[in-house]
Amino acid sequence: MHLATDHKTAEDGAGGKLPAVRRVLVVDDSRMQRRIVSASLKRLGYAVIEAASGEEALAIAEREPIDLIVSDWMMEGMTGLAFCRAFRELPRESYGYFILLTSKSEKNEIALGLDAGADDFLAKPVNADELRARLVAGERILRMERALTEKNRLVSATLAELRSLYESLERDLREAQRLQQSLVRERYRRFDGAEVALTLRPSGHVGGDLVGYFPIGTDRLAIFSIDVSGHGVTSALMTARLAGLFSGDSPDRNIALVRTGTGAFDGRAPDALAAQLNRLLLQEMETEQYFTFVYADLDLATGAVRFVQAGHPNPVVQRADGRIEFVGRGGFPIGLIADAPFETLTLTLAPGDRLILFSDGVTECADRNGTELGETGLASLLDRSRRLRGTAFFEALLWDLEAHAGAADFADDVSGVLVQFCGRGAAGN
Repeated sequence: MHLATDHKTAEDGAGGKLPAVRRVLVVDDSRMQRRIVSASLKRLGYAVIEAASGEEALAIAEREPIDLIVSDWMMEGMTGLAFCRAFRELPRESYGYFILLTSKSEKNEIALGLDAGADDFLAKPVNADELRARLVAGERILRMERALTEKNRLVSATLAELRSLYESLERDLREAQRLQQSLVRERYRRFDGAEVALTLRPSGHVGGDLVGYFPIGTDRLAIFSIDVSGHGVTSALMTARLAGLFSGDSPDRNIALVRTGTGAFDGRAPDALAAQLNRLLLQEMETEQYFTFVYADLDLATGAVRFVQAGHPNPVVQRADGRIEFVGRGGFPIGLIADAPFETLTLTLAPGDRLILFSDGVTECADRNGTELGETGLASLLDRSRRLRGTAFFEALLWDLEAHAGAADFADDVSGVLVQFCGRGAAGN
């Protein structure tokens, strides 16, 4: 049988190289026995270190990277059994294969050796072929152990790297969450004739919902609610891009506004706005995403509302007397069908009425049994919070949604816009 020499290496099972198992410590208080065993091992290509006692062998094992040990059981001072126990307690990076040389054959004596940490036994006098076979078996076990250790090291290193990447991604997502929340900078604002409140809670760090408002001149108010398909970073990037299209601070870049012949800005018709967004998404943005959309143009003096619904949940009108009306006709989402038709619808708010836009994360919020809230459940929540206004209304609504879901985390993004119409010059407006 051919055995590798000192400088050769073994495969680790994954294409890598591991140091060959070649260093043997021979321990025997008989100089002649040591020389006989050592000579046999050297002829087989092993690097051999000799020790004349258990104490000397232990000192060598503490400083040398020993692979295999062949030790006599019966020695003066520290016996082979005691040396084996002490060897197993040493802090080692790798396993050492331990063979006890013994004339003992009783089962209870063998059990003592196994309990002490011995791996194999060899009867004295030592047969060279049997010694070689036991060492080859030991080498095979050590190679498997070292291959496993190397794989565990690689797994640990990979896990550490993944943990570092995850922590970096977690930091980036937290920052992205702050940036997305900054898209809804002013969550409550009073106008002459109405007050507006917003809520936005992503289901994860970031989400695909967007809500907002902006004035159209001095007499009108625009509100909108958007729900981009999907979740996570990709959807959040789309909402960030859409937020730039509805900037109230930059009328020239607001897609909902058009400049008139006098140089002032007027609102684009809701159906024309939806059609323009549809063309933009399909022809210029080159994305597979789409979004649902509700946009409303409110006259602050008369309460007249023109709105377009593009696949978004039905807007809700809650009258001053508590009656609830779900309005709208569904419509096509933005970015699915080229030249999809969109329709401008109308309604009128009286003082004390309010208009509410929600994403489907509200109506589709499910309880622990999988039952969705639906429009009926939403109407019940709205009735319960009918006397609340502004941000207090949304705080109560989110509290009730959490109670319905049985958890503080929602499966989908939740967002909404509340417009409380007061009428121009109303007391307390």
